[in-house]
Amino acid sequence: MSERKVLNKYFPPDFDPSLIPRRRGPKNSQQVVRLMAPFSMRCNTCGEYIYKGKKFNARKETVDGEDYYGIKIFRFYIKCTLCSAEITFKTDPKNTDYTAEHGASRNFEPWREEKVVEEEDRLARLEEEENNPMKALENRTVDAKREMDILDALQDIRARNARNERVGQSVDLVARLTVEEVETEEERERRLAEEEDERLVREVFAKVPMPTPGASSSGTDSSGDLPDEAPSQPLITIKRKADDVEPDLRNLLPESTRAALVTKSLGAPPAKKPKSDLKNKLGIKIAKKSKVAV
Repeated sequence: MSERKVLNKYFPPDFDPSLIPRRRGPKNSQQVVRLMAPFSMRCNTCGEYIYKGKKFNARKETVDGEDYYGIKIFRFYIKCTLCSAEITFKTDPKNTDYTAEHGASRNFEPWREEKVVEEEDRLARLEEEENNPMKALENRTVDAKREMDILDALQDIRARNARNERVGQSVDLVARLTVEEVETEEERERRLAEEEDERLVREVFAKVPMPTPGASSSGTDSSGDLPDEAPSQPLITIKRKADDVEPDLRNLLPESTRAALVTKSLGAPPAKKPKSDLKNKLGIKIAKKSKVAV
């Protein structure tokens, strides 16, 4: 079965790649690439605006006779989305950007103008310092003063940040101490309450009379005399007290439930099978055997 995408090719055992003639393509060959518009532009033919990031199927070629320190410059051909006019732009390795070449004009971008102005000012200043030594000295003095001002401002910011950090740490410390004090007071109150409960429990169980193992149930001594009456002590009634004998679970159930359990345990009598009257229905009579006298 052949492959659907034909990713692999069959090479016979006697294949010799040196026998295949080399095909030389044209130097200025163009190839189709998928790209996005590198900048916002306006078509010069119909005035249509093409925003940055618009996708195109462009043709790419290498520009002949132009390079930047050995870096090749490429040209791209696209078509306007409204009038299909041809628009070209090139790469700009010097500024790491693109330049509009034909068919469209690049929209105004203020950040690009700021960079251009800064570069022009820097070049003009270098040229002026080269021709006027006194101007160069003045510029160096101004730069040193500006640098000192920047360092002073930076030191002030650092001192303010350190002061704010210390204040924050002190506030956190005070809050932590307050929380610890509150927790300590709560723990102290809880401990005192637990000690009071334990003391009350000990007092209650200490007043309950304990039965003596040698005492008889009839309340009389072995000689038949009545025992001396113990001094009357105030007894404390306990609401709930564990019995010596654990009650049976059946005694805790209601009477109806206990009766149902007893009936289930005994079991119902087996049901009697009704006698089959099939013989009479079929008219079959069974003769009784007569006894033979010996």
